[in-house]
Amino acid sequence: MKVVGARLPRYDGVGHVTGRTTYVDDVRVPGMLHAAALRSVHHNARITRLDTGAAAAMAGVHAVVTHADVPLLVYGHLSGAGIPGDEPLLAKDHVRYRGQPIALVAADTVDIARAACAAIEVDYEELPALFDVRLGFDGDAPVINDTFGNWYDQYEGNLDVRQIRKGDIDAAMDAADLIVSGVYRTQSVEQVPLETQVCVAIPEPDGRLTIHTCTQAMYFSLGVVCSHLQLPMSEVKMVGGTVGGGFGGKVDTASDTLTALAAQKSGQPVKWRWTREEEMLASGNRGPWHMEIIDAVTSDGWILGRKMLTIHDAGAYGRFSVYGLTKHSFHHTGAYSIPNLHFDGYVVFTNKIPTTAMRGYGVTGLSTAIEVHAERVAKELGMDPYEFRLKNANRVNDTSPNRIAYEDPSTVEVLQSLAAATGVELGDGLRAMTREQRSGDMLPDHLVAQIGSGGGH
Repeated sequence: MKVVGARLPRYDGVGHVTGRTTYVDDVRVPGMLHAAALRSVHHNARITRLDTGAAAAMAGVHAVVTHADVPLLVYGHLSGAGIPGDEPLLAKDHVRYRGQPIALVAADTVDIARAACAAIEVDYEELPALFDVRLGFDGDAPVINDTFGNWYDQYEGNLDVRQIRKGDIDAAMDAADLIVSGVYRTQSVEQVPLETQVCVAIPEPDGRLTIHTCTQAMYFSLGVVCSHLQLPMSEVKMVGGTVGGGFGGKVDTASDTLTALAAQKSGQPVKWRWTREEEMLASGNRGPWHMEIIDAVTSDGWILGRKMLTIHDAGAYGRFSVYGLTKHSFHHTGAYSIPNLHFDGYVVFTNKIPTTAMRGYGVTGLSTAIEVHAERVAKELGMDPYEFRLKNANRVNDTSPNRIAYEDPSTVEVLQSLAAATGVELGDGLRAMTREQRSGDMLPDHLVAQIGSGGGH
C-alpha cells in the first residue's frame, strides 16, 4: 500500500528526457541497407504493367520486393479472429488508395532506394473513385473491395450489418412525448507520433530473423509477420517495447513484414523508416463516422428508446474496422440506461487510406455524438442538462445494449464531480443520487424489465 497515492517516477522517464532511450531508429547494424517504397499515385486504378528491371540493375540496389516475393500475399489483421483477409501486403493488379505500397527497394542509401523506386515502371488504368461513405450503397457506385464489395457483409449469419436489438423500439416511439433526432459526423484524425513507422530487420546466420519493431502489439505483429512470410514463430525474434508515440496507429504492423522480406531477399540487415509525409498520407488513421440518432423521450426527461444508424468509413480495406464497429455498437447508449434499442451499423469501404485504431477505438467519436445529442434533448425539454443526465445515468445492474449488467458504473459520481469542479450548483436531490440499484422514483415502469444481475456474464 506504500505506492497508493504516492508520486512514483516513471522507470523510463530519465532516459526519455535525457535522450538516452534507444528507439528503433537508433539501431545500427554493420552492412545495414536502407529501404524506400514505391506507392500508388492514384486512388483507384488497375496495374496493367509493372517493370522493376531498371531499378534492380542500379548500382547500390540489393533487393526489389514486389507481390511476387510474398509467400502469403493476403492476410487479414483479424484473420485469427475469423475475419477474412482482404488487403494484399503489396499491390498486385489493383491499387485502391493513393499511397498504397507496390514495391519496396533496399539499397546502400535512402537516396539510392528512392531513385530506384522512381525507376520502376508502372502503367495504370485509372478508375472512378469513391470518397463518401453515404454513396457506397448506391447502385452505380464503383466497387471498392474485391472481397466484400462496398461494405462488410459477414457478421453473424452472414448479415451485412452489425445489429443490436433490445426491447421494443416501436412501442417506445409510440409512447414518447418528444422525439429528437440528430446527425453527427467525425472526421479522419492522424495520430501524429513523433516517431514515424520504422523497422530494422536482420537475417541471422542460422536462418532466423530478428526484427526491431515500433509496434504497440508485439505478439499480434509477430503473428502477422509469420503468416505473410509463412514462417513458424520460432524463427522470428521481435525486439520492441519502446514506442515513440502510437496512440493506436502502430498496431497495423505497417513496416515490419516488408522490411523482413527485403532482408530475406538481400541477405543483409535492412532499415525502413517512413518519412513524415508517408506517415501523414499513407499510415492508418482514425476513421470518420457518420451517426444518426433518434431518441424517444418523455416530458419529464426519461429516455424510452434509441434508434441509431452508424456508417463507418473503413477506407480501402477492412483491417480492424469490424472490431471498431462492434465496440461502437456495444457503447451506443453511452453512460445512460435506455431500455429499447434498434442499432444498425455498417463498415463501408472507400478509396481512402485504410483506417485503424486510435484511443478509444470506435467509442471516442460516438461519445461526442451522444453527449451533444443529450444536450440537445435537454434543451428541447427545457430541462437542466445535469438533471437529464443524472436521471438516465447507468446504475448498478442496469444493462448495456448487449444485456451485460453493470457492476460498478461511475456515471453518477462523475457527473456530480464535474458539476462541483465547474461551479454548477446541483439541487439536494441530484447531489444525493448514488450508483446503487434503482428503486422508488428512479425505477419507473419502463426500466423494470432491463434490470439484470451482476456476478459475471
